[in-house]
Amino acid sequence: MFGRNKTTSEQLTDEALHPAREGAKNRPTPKRKDQEAARRQPLVVADRKQAKKLDRAKRNEQMYRTRQAMLTGDESGLPARDKGPVRRYIRDHIDARWNLAEFMLPVMLIVLALSFLRTNEILFFVTILTYAILLTAIVDTLLMWRGLRKRLTAKFGEEAAKAKGNGMYAAMRAFQLRRSRMPRALVKRGEYPA
Repeated sequence: MFGRNKTTSEQLTDEALHPAREGAKNRPTPKRKDQEAARRQPLVVADRKQAKKLDRAKRNEQMYRTRQAMLTGDESGLPARDKGPVRRYIRDHIDARWNLAEFMLPVMLIVLALSFLRTNEILFFVTILTYAILLTAIVDTLLMWRGLRKRLTAKFGEEAAKAKGNGMYAAMRAFQLRRSRMPRALVKRGEYPA
């Protein structure tokens, strides 16, 4: 009869005729309509609180995996802006170098503290020091990018060196303190990439 369930005696005879084999799937292939019905989900979730909790848990898990990849340098878990051999090369080159721009933040804190002293000579000195630090950091970053672009052209070709965003990526990384850079610095000072 169509749609009739197997009884236990039919199941026993079926098992006797088709014994379980090692490495085989040992079950019939499900029908397409059963598989489609199992995958079907409602457009509007009935329990919104539960759906929100599940969504938050998924998002937190993804953020945790991304954070771990940023700490370890695992290429597969990095965000799209940090992926690829060109970006890895840029990061390693900047991390191996002493950048003047990375010391700008601590010096600016000293400049800020000095600006609270209301003496004309000190304010003049603070203003000159601020512009001097900013100018030297910009010049150092431009020279760094010029040399890095030549290395990128030699290693990856002209297109990689002229790719949009690589210069800003290098400059932003150079302006960050080494300890606060994400993804973390994986090379020591002086260990330039080959």
